[in-house]
Amino acid sequence: MKSSSVKCARLVMLCAVAAVALAALLIPASMGAFARDGTLAQNTEATRARQAAQRLGVPPADLVLVIRAPERSSSAPAQAAHKVVSVLARQPGVRTAWSEGRQEPTPRPASTADVVVMAALDGEFRDREETAERLVKRVRAAVPAHTVHPSGPSWTLGRIDQRIESDLLRAELLAAPVVFLLLLLIYGSLLSALMPVLVAAVAVSCTIPLLGGLAHFVHISSFAVNAALAIGFGLAVDYTLFLLARYREELAEGLPPSRALTTAVRTSGRSVGFSAAAVTACLAAITVVPVPLVRALALAGATVTVLSAVAALLLTPACVILLGPLCERGDPFRRWRRTRLGQCSPFWQRTARTVTRRWALTGGVALAVLALLAWPVTQLRLGIMDYRIMSPSSQVATAGELARSVPGTPEQLLTVVVTGQVSAHQLQDYEQRLARVRHIDEVRVATRATGRGTVLLAMTRARAGSSQATSLVATVRALPAPGPVLVGGRAADVADTLTSATRALPWALGWMGLGLTLLLGFFTRSLVTPLKALVIAAASLGAGAGAMVVLFQHGAGRGPLGEFTVTGSLDMSLLMFTLAIALALSVDYEVFLLGRIREEYQRSADNRAAVVEGIGRTGRLMTSAALAVAISTSAMITSSVSVIKMIGTGIAIAALIDAVLVRGVLVPAVMTALGTANWWLPTAKHRHPRGTTVADAGREKENNLTQV
Repeated sequence: MKSSSVKCARLVMLCAVAAVALAALLIPASMGAFARDGTLAQNTEATRARQAAQRLGVPPADLVLVIRAPERSSSAPAQAAHKVVSVLARQPGVRTAWSEGRQEPTPRPASTADVVVMAALDGEFRDREETAERLVKRVRAAVPAHTVHPSGPSWTLGRIDQRIESDLLRAELLAAPVVFLLLLLIYGSLLSALMPVLVAAVAVSCTIPLLGGLAHFVHISSFAVNAALAIGFGLAVDYTLFLLARYREELAEGLPPSRALTTAVRTSGRSVGFSAAAVTACLAAITVVPVPLVRALALAGATVTVLSAVAALLLTPACVILLGPLCERGDPFRRWRRTRLGQCSPFWQRTARTVTRRWALTGGVALAVLALLAWPVTQLRLGIMDYRIMSPSSQVATAGELARSVPGTPEQLLTVVVTGQVSAHQLQDYEQRLARVRHIDEVRVATRATGRGTVLLAMTRARAGSSQATSLVATVRALPAPGPVLVGGRAADVADTLTSATRALPWALGWMGLGLTLLLGFFTRSLVTPLKALVIAAASLGAGAGAMVVLFQHGAGRGPLGEFTVTGSLDMSLLMFTLAIALALSVDYEVFLLGRIREEYQRSADNRAAVVEGIGRTGRLMTSAALAVAISTSAMITSSVSVIKMIGTGIAIAALIDAVLVRGVLVPAVMTALGTANWWLPTAKHRHPRGTTVADAGREKENNLTQV
């Protein structure tokens, strides 16, 4: 290597070390900037109802305490509740505290086993979370003979995020040695296997402070950061693997190291750039969904993707230049290895020949398998995550179920705000009509401000997110009222969020399709290939989504994947994120495969030969990359949080299906069927990429063979 190249490589490594050191200093402060909420859509009727009720003196309950008296105790729970309310009212950070039934005309019976105390807290969400933790300790000390079960958003979301952070750390520690052995097997060198680890470390460490700075301007939840960082390692493996594989391939062709590296960066590096752009486009498209968590997931995922690509394009060549021949040494599997990284795979080459000869049969079988896997998507039901994402045996899930079983908790209330000037007779008549609505058990007046409005609380046992709750919200909103009405509460929040997401989904898919079509069209210089890629990606995506419906919505995965609560729905935000990542990986593999096939087509002008050679050169690489992604994400199955299990399982299944069944069978079958139409552009005369027509290139090839 030239001395100038060595100097540049050293400068790149020094900059990487400085970036990681600076990031390490900023990470502690950055972690405190992330939010913990964001699962509900903003600017909905339920949001406006909550704000209106708060202005009228009925704030939402941030902390819910279910107080259970000990067995065979003579003390009434109501007395304990009164004491707890007094203790909470004196604590800093508490706006107001009350026990369930404070508006009831008669006190609760002394024989009631459980009583509920609720509190509204001041400050931002993290302030309320810290206040809730302090209050629970004070309450337990105030009533030591009673059992206190805390729930509510300020308590529950904090416990969930803490569990997710510890589970993801454990999953990474479990997956790290397995993935490293796989990388050692793939790369055939200890130092080469460490390259993606270096790339991932730089990308992930720089992502956290960057997102921490953005969190001061936009909503970014710690959940989104944790989920996105878990994907960063898989992308780092992909990008580094394809760069190093092309470098070794060029070395095997007899090129000197400097030219081999230049060729690898020019070809595979171009694919890395387009792949990162495609992943970013997929994630950017879902930001049209007006749910803060979805947007945070998209922003965090796009950030780690861009940084992974930049780190791979800078650090991989620098490592190759500085290490030189050491990159090829230290292979513990040399004795059993038949082919090395970068060499054509005989297995995938034979598979491609078989598929291209019988493209109708093999393509039809692949489509039938994908259709069978995708069929359960027709039964997909979307929902919003709550305490049930935790293990059924956890304290959070136990407290959540207990709070839901006691009347008057936020999970069971619809907040109906009647605005404007309303007479007592009109209000009473409306209250009676409201009480007669199906699934409403009781209606009471929470507060009434003359001339400003009235807040009614309607109790229901319909679980938020169920068809009964959704129908109930629609019925209450359609009920004739004496003035303008806003309907809120947990059931309304869930219904409005799902409605907003469903309305935005076609726009997200449209922008995603447009972005990918433009990127792939520019990459392949073809109009047909991008459309074909989108159709095939949709089939692959449907298969992955169908697997998630069967495993998590229907509960078939309970047991093999660990214990979790089957809610009968899939969380909307994390399902969209999982499918966006799965689509991005699909496009990622498509970009590398198409890039190689296009190179071969430019050389030979033979579409079938280009497909066979492209599959032979990239099949083993894509399978290895998908296997690395599957291992690193499937370790998330060990989490006790069901949505983390879903993300890990969904991405692992989608990556393996796409790399093996789709890229190995369906893509070569479809490209063989399309023939030269793969490279069609709406021009007057279809020309070969080198400038001659395809027919001229074919005749030139035949003449060369004849001369030989």
